[in-house]
Amino acid sequence: MTYRVCFVCTGNICRSPMAESVFRARVAEAGLEDRVAVDSAGTGGWHEGEPADPRTIAVLEEHAYDSDHVARRFQPSWFSRLDLVIALDSGHLKALRRLAQTEEDARKVRLLRSYDPAAGDDLDVPDPYYGHRDGFEECLGMVEAASVGLLAAVRERLEGRAA
Repeated sequence: MTYRVCFVCTGNICRSPMAESVFRARVAEAGLEDRVAVDSAGTGGWHEGEPADPRTIAVLEEHAYDSDHVARRFQPSWFSRLDLVIALDSGHLKALRRLAQTEEDARKVRLLRSYDPAAGDDLDVPDPYYGHRDGFEECLGMVEAASVGLLAAVRERLEGRAA
């Protein structure tokens, strides 16, 4: 049975595609690509059908991550097929929990940086869209740091599941 993770930010062109690419790479490195599916979406549909922001693509490619992406909007019906919905900031967390139709769905929503013990109380990944390229590098660092703990949590959840 496949464990499904979806990363969600605002427009699905900066933070969530970056998190998707990084986590997909971690899953592959761990040899779990047959057991874990990774994708991303946005809380809004402003950029549906568009590629990731060129700055996101550049940063991902410079760090040897896949940058193939097409933006889409998160749909509440997806909760039934997802195991974990990862919000990139507290605004996304609230929006996703409002979309959840059941308590079970709401419990699937978590903040990405909650998986990074070094994050402390600041669990938001800042939106780099209106800033400069260094914001995209900062975003990548936060995503990479949290991906270690997220992978450990997903591995724990996979224990006992049928392969």
